[in-house]
Amino acid sequence: MTYASPRSVRLAMALAVIVVAFLAYSLPPYLSGGTRVPSTFGLHYPLLVAHVLLAAVAMVCAVGQIWPGLRRRHPKVHRRTGRIYVATAIPAAGCAMVIGAATPFGPILAVSDVALAALWLWFTVDGFSAARRRRFGRHRRQMLRSATLALSIITNRIWTPVLYVCLEPLRDSIFGGNEEKYVWLVAGVGAWLGWTIPLLALQLWLRRQPIAVTDRSAHLSRL
Repeated sequence: MTYASPRSVRLAMALAVIVVAFLAYSLPPYLSGGTRVPSTFGLHYPLLVAHVLLAAVAMVCAVGQIWPGLRRRHPKVHRRTGRIYVATAIPAAGCAMVIGAATPFGPILAVSDVALAALWLWFTVDGFSAARRRRFGRHRRQMLRSATLALSIITNRIWTPVLYVCLEPLRDSIFGGNEEKYVWLVAGVGAWLGWTIPLLALQLWLRRQPIAVTDRSAHLSRL
């Protein structure tokens, strides 16, 4: 039986390389006591570090969870990786809501961060709960949404510098040269585009997929 097309495997491999490269660039400051985000309250830095490290594990597990054919070939690995994903994504999302609400980069980014974290938390909890109830179709859809949000930080890092350059004329015409307010706009818009576009693309893709009816008897072991 063919479990995965060569194209899907190539796409998964490309995603894995991107995630590894992203983490190799992003993690070092937080592993050595540094940061790229100024603290805004007493517990900001420890919560930020916890979020970054937990989210890094969740991102790696997310790649494993969506790897073509893994669930069919190695169901135990799929379940164990999924449990690690849930165990790291839930606290990472909780930390993200707190530090996101207190971001030093303006209200547009704050609302985006809190909305993203809340949806990430909901999709993860609901997806895991669906699996426990053996509603595997819902489980798959919700966990795909959760994984998309977990990985959306990568596209956020692409949008922000692009917008910084493209919106340069607004710095003087709208903000009167105020660098802080300009950065708030760029960071906020980049954050919204970073996760809403991938989530919308996933939703459109899910609508084109046939509705699968899962035979419970095919799943002999509970999560």
